[in-house]
Amino acid sequence: METLNQLKFTRMYTQGRLQPVQDEQWDFQPEGFSNTIRWNVGHIFTSMESFIQNVIPSYEPVHPEWIPLFKGGTKPADWTVEPPTKEELLAALANQPTRVMEVLAGKMDQKLPEAMNIGKFHEMATIEAVMQFAVWHEGIHAGIIFALNKVTA
Repeated sequence: METLNQLKFTRMYTQGRLQPVQDEQWDFQPEGFSNTIRWNVGHIFTSMESFIQNVIPSYEPVHPEWIPLFKGGTKPADWTVEPPTKEELLAALANQPTRVMEVLAGKMDQKLPEAMNIGKFHEMATIEAVMQFAVWHEGIHAGIIFALNKVTA
């Protein structure tokens, strides 16, 4: 349960980093940055959806059509479709923690049928381990959003 509380806290932090961002900053990509604020927000949301589906195979991600836009290795310069609006992304971020907590309630200590690996060095064998990684991952991207807000202001 503590990991899910960390998720709520991390999401609150992420949302706080987004409050001062002006509309024109969402799609500006300064030199030295590989993506934009919009991409980082979409990546946080879709990554969490993918993590949940990886640990609960019956889970159907919300907005699966966004995943190709925001998965690792993608960038706005390659988009051929219109990305979700700022409002759509903010609403999705706001609604996600409650849904995730409901889906994972009572399941955090479950062992995964097959451990999930990040590279060769990090193996996660339980749902809780994956969620701890997801929370850490979001924190990284919240920091990037904070930096992008500073350099694009």
